[in-house]
Amino acid sequence: MPDYQIKCPTKAKAGIIFPNQTGALCHISPQSRLDEACGLALAINLDVVYQEIINLKEIKPSSFLGGGVIERLRSIIREKQIDLLIIDSTLTPIQQRNLEKKLETKVIDRTALILEIFGERANTREGVLQVELAHLSYQRSRLVRSWTHLERQRGGAGFLGGPGETQIELDRRIIDDKIVKIKKELEKVKKTRTLQRNSRKKIPYPVIALVGYTNAGKSSLFNMLTHADVFAQDLLFATLDPTMRRVKLPSGREVILSDTVGFISDLPHELIMAFRATLEEVLEADIIVHVRDIANTDSQEQKKDVLEVLKNLGLQDIKEKPNYIELLNKADLLDKETKQRIQEHLKKRNNKVLTSATTGEGREHFLKMIDEKLAAGSLEKNIVISAAQGDILAWLHSNARILTQTPIEDRIKLCVQISESKWAQLENRLK
Repeated sequence: MPDYQIKCPTKAKAGIIFPNQTGALCHISPQSRLDEACGLALAINLDVVYQEIINLKEIKPSSFLGGGVIERLRSIIREKQIDLLIIDSTLTPIQQRNLEKKLETKVIDRTALILEIFGERANTREGVLQVELAHLSYQRSRLVRSWTHLERQRGGAGFLGGPGETQIELDRRIIDDKIVKIKKELEKVKKTRTLQRNSRKKIPYPVIALVGYTNAGKSSLFNMLTHADVFAQDLLFATLDPTMRRVKLPSGREVILSDTVGFISDLPHELIMAFRATLEEVLEADIIVHVRDIANTDSQEQKKDVLEVLKNLGLQDIKEKPNYIELLNKADLLDKETKQRIQEHLKKRNNKVLTSATTGEGREHFLKMIDEKLAAGSLEKNIVISAAQGDILAWLHSNARILTQTPIEDRIKLCVQISESKWAQLENRLK
């Protein structure tokens, strides 16, 4: 059975093909899509020695590409000594097998490439389990292939190295057993997460979830807001495992900020399903912050892809909801004219803010917007408590927005914004 964790001590030479099919709907331009695929390959230390956009009138059911294209690619693969060809699309097991036979090199599709990145990036026990489940589900359908022509080890693992399966039925049974075992373990993780969420609700702190296209700057923003040191680099899928930290808002109220896995166009179905337990943090969040790389020429198309994934998770028309914020990141990369135009546009919006995780621009405006969103629909109440009731004051800081706080001898007069449910809890505490 193959190992599902990738370990490439040396750089394998890779070629990348983006098949631009006539009439196919694609949010992102072919060149941007090819550049993105190259970024994905670089994220797992592959040496991209060849890349090309190939215009196709139709997809061949048996081999995906036509005979003429395959013959030309075979010459290029020999000339450049390419170890791995990446087709930035979805291949059927038959197409993958036939391409490998005709091109005489290993071939993987977009799904396999993203799965490999996830396999390298996952650090927590939950992340590793989720990636392995996605790998197994994907690999199970591909046990029909014969990999005898790839007996030579390439120093890798998973899809990028090692000989093929010879005992298909045995391997399928082993995979099925592993899938069952992992699902049981993930169910335990899900229960633990539910308990943790219930515990937070008792404290409670509102949860602010950061979502967005991969490499939009979520982790850099997270670090800037929380003074944390979450891994943040100019790499696709730099963050996989969710991280949470407390952040104090201008009102003094504390919230939990959650950094999540980045989305991408054509995110493999296996990964959406495998990471559903993690993404439930987004479903349960009080406010969803969509971080966008506003300096990217494909920012609008990336937005559509993120909203599509959120829709698949059950968040319909999220951008119309009051708990949705669009954070336009990387303002420091904009030219002066573009920046001014965006700022003028944002004056008419109450759910968008221009920021830079690098310079800190827009930080206070963003935190103030979260404060306002949490306060929307709240009651405004005046209360007087004893100066000795420090527990009540601490509870108010965590559960309400304190507008004014005036000491009067041995008492404190407060004007607070608070939700109806929290007000009922406070009344019980004050009895």
